[in-house]
Amino acid sequence: MATWPAVLFALLAAASNALATVLQRRAARTVPLSAGLRLGLLVDLLHRAVWLGGMLAVVAAACFQALALSQGALSVVQPLFVLELPLALLIGRVLLGGQISRSGWIGVGLLVVGLGSALAAAAPTIGTTHAPFDRWVPALVVCAGVMATAVGAALRRGAGGVRAACFAGATAVGYALTAAMLKDATHAWQTGGPAAFFSTWQTYGFAATGVLAIFLLENAMQSGPLTASQPVLTLGDALVSLSLGVTLYDERVRTGWWLLPEALGVGLVLWGAVLLSRVALVRDLTDTQDQAPAAARDRGTAPGPADT
Repeated sequence: MATWPAVLFALLAAASNALATVLQRRAARTVPLSAGLRLGLLVDLLHRAVWLGGMLAVVAAACFQALALSQGALSVVQPLFVLELPLALLIGRVLLGGQISRSGWIGVGLLVVGLGSALAAAAPTIGTTHAPFDRWVPALVVCAGVMATAVGAALRRGAGGVRAACFAGATAVGYALTAAMLKDATHAWQTGGPAAFFSTWQTYGFAATGVLAIFLLENAMQSGPLTASQPVLTLGDALVSLSLGVTLYDERVRTGWWLLPEALGVGLVLWGAVLLSRVALVRDLTDTQDQAPAAARDRGTAPGPADT
């Protein structure tokens, strides 16, 4: 399936992303909710030290992710990022204090068992390390279309679960596409060094798509409850990455009756993600309930729906 270094680097990347999630979520909830896709959101967040700390964790995660993708299959590395959710809960409890509830531990167990079962049943194989351009064209068109459709659907809805889920869906596609381009860019570095890395279009593609995905994630976190956005993001990234691994890099997974335990594993992951997002949501509301209205008052605006 993958080399142990790839799995190790993927787990380190997931842990770094989990730390970034905890820090960014705290920062994002301290700015007023906007009615549309507000470009000034990132400008507001740049003035918050906790958000900058989260961005440093994102950079570390990107480095670990590149190392993982250089040694393992996309369809293995990216699904391991599902562990970001329980790791975020654990890191959040360490940084913020408190105890993990029984439902939280059940969610952790369901997610870990589900992920392990799904990957063991699918048994993804390592394919090629470079995707030809004629495969990239339809992949880019489809991913861009899905992201645009999801964002358009989000903008037509008011603040709430549907809007958050739509933004999260677009974010998930963006994350998966970023990883796919990062894998190709990493191959360029391995074969041609820094010159090849900075001369290939995938390098600039994953950088631009990654920034866009982060922007969409910030809007997803502000748009509605975590129970709506996090499960979509968790499963969406894994499933889209699996699809891109198969279509771009000739990675293979088992089908036939193996689809049954694979589906069961996915179901357990979804169940665990829902339980964990509920636990994290309670923590978020408790920690930021007084901060968001204060931030709104400082800016001379009334708190949005997510702040009340």
